[in-house]
Amino acid sequence: MPDPQTIKLVSWNVNGYRAVMKKGFLESMASLDADIIGLQETKLQEDQLTRAMRSIDGYEAAFSFSTVKKGYSGVAAYSRLTPRAVRHGIGIERFDDEGRIVEMEFDAFTLFNVYFPNGQMSDERLQYKLDFYEAFFEHAENLRKAGQSLIITGDFNTAHNEIDLKNPGPNSNRSGFLPIEREWLDRIVALGYVDTFRHLYPDAVKYSWWTYRFNARKNNAGWRIDYFFVSDDMLKKGWVKDAFIDNDIFGSDHCPVGLILEI
Repeated sequence: MPDPQTIKLVSWNVNGYRAVMKKGFLESMASLDADIIGLQETKLQEDQLTRAMRSIDGYEAAFSFSTVKKGYSGVAAYSRLTPRAVRHGIGIERFDDEGRIVEMEFDAFTLFNVYFPNGQMSDERLQYKLDFYEAFFEHAENLRKAGQSLIITGDFNTAHNEIDLKNPGPNSNRSGFLPIEREWLDRIVALGYVDTFRHLYPDAVKYSWWTYRFNARKNNAGWRIDYFFVSDDMLKKGWVKDAFIDNDIFGSDHCPVGLILEI
């Protein structure tokens, strides 16, 4: 048998690709040394992509853009491995037109890089977020039932349990930690998707997002809302080797999170 291949994956909500480019993004990208990296909240239109964004040495790139609002949403994915196929969205216009999903299909697995909606703006946006969860995971389940191993990464905009944010009590009525949102993550887990960081580090207190206010990052008053979920068959195959949250990389109000596979 051939030797197993180690694959390092990283996800990072950059909160504005142009902004993070001015804060040492390419140096951070080099230090992360990931085989696949997904970015969320790029806030770009296609005509704003620079050569540096399109062509990072050694990587193939794919982008999704919002078509309904400029400077909003958007995701990007970079891979050293050549995907068999790249797709955008899930075939539902009201979700796809916000540019929230890039799908990369590889021989061993299919990866989704997703920027899930934020529900804080209004009741309407909270419902949109819940509808997005429903539609996305229906799509994912169809692929899984067809035999595909899935990795779903990105900013889920929801902290799952009290361990996943600094102040659960005061935030229990705030979108991002509402019972109805947390129940969605319960449903995902019940379906057989595994939060890799929490699976490997059940008692670890680490966060991936901090508000820019109140010196939150300095005081580590954060939330863990960025995840790598995998379909449970990947654990059964022994492919999941490690997961991490890199609090030492700056440039955004989020930090990178990662997953190490051995396939």
